[in-house]
Amino acid sequence: MTSSDTRLGAGTTLRYRWIVTDLDGTLVDRDLEMVPRSRAALRTYRDAGGEVVIATGRSAASCRRYYDELGLTGPAILLNGALIANLHTGEVLHASRFDETAWAAVRALVETLPPDVAAVAFVGERALATYQPAWVDAYAARDRIAVERIETWHDIDGISKVMLLCADTDAANRIAAVAHSAAAELTVVMSEATYVELLPPGVDKGVALRWLADHEQVALAEVAAVGDNPNDVPLLRASGFGVAVGDGHPDVWAAASTVAGTCLEGAVADVVVIALGTVPAAG
Repeated sequence: MTSSDTRLGAGTTLRYRWIVTDLDGTLVDRDLEMVPRSRAALRTYRDAGGEVVIATGRSAASCRRYYDELGLTGPAILLNGALIANLHTGEVLHASRFDETAWAAVRALVETLPPDVAAVAFVGERALATYQPAWVDAYAARDRIAVERIETWHDIDGISKVMLLCADTDAANRIAAVAHSAAAELTVVMSEATYVELLPPGVDKGVALRWLADHEQVALAEVAAVGDNPNDVPLLRASGFGVAVGDGHPDVWAAASTVAGTCLEGAVADVVVIALGTVPAAG
C-alpha cells in the first residue's frame, strides 16, 4: 500500500496528514489513563502540522476528557461512527439514528434479553436503560456517564446506538450471535469482550471516516488509523494505512497494514513515527 508525502508548514513533511485513533486499549490503558509515550508523540505530530482525530465508541461526554487532554479542536468520531461532532465548538457534523424499521428490530431484541445482558440506549447525550444491574453501574462509572433509568422502551426515538452490556464473555458471545441472526440489517460490533453494540444499518467507524475525510477534503491515502478491537476493523480498512495494536484482537491484526507495539508500550506513538516519515511504512 502506497502513501503520499504531504508538506504542512515550513520544512515539515508528513507521510500522513491525519492520525485517527481509537481510545480504549489503543491510546488509553486499562486504568483509563492516556499512555504517556503516545500522548507525547501525538503532541509532537500536531506540532508538525498533523491532525489527530479520535474515533471511539464512547459518547461526547465520555470522550471529552481525552479530547481536551490532547488539546484538540477538530472533529471526533463518536458512538462507533453514529455521531461526528466537533467537541470544541459543539457542532454536530453528522448523525445517524435508527429509523422506525430498524428500531422495531432492536426493540424486539432488547425487550427479551436474558438477565445476564442489559441494554443502554444513547439518545443525544442521554444514556437510557430499563434494567441496571451492577455491571451497568460499573460501565457508567468507567465511562463517566450517568445512565437514566426508564420504565419502558415505548415512545423512545432518536436513538443512535444501543449497547448490550453483558455479565461475562460467554453472555456477550451468545447475545452477539442472537443479534446477528435476529437483526441482520443492523451493524453489530464487539467493542470489548463484554460489550456488544447495535448501530443503524450501514454505520461503523470506517463509514464515518470516509464521510469525514470527504467533508474535510482529505484523501484517505493521507490517513493512518490505529485500533485494537473488532469494531476498529472498518476504520483500518478505510484508512490509507491501518495499524493494529500489538495486544489487540486477531481480527484487527488481519485487517491491518502492520502491527505496532502494545497499548502500554505506546502503539499510537509507533504510528506517529510512521506518520512523521522517519521510517518507511510497511504495506
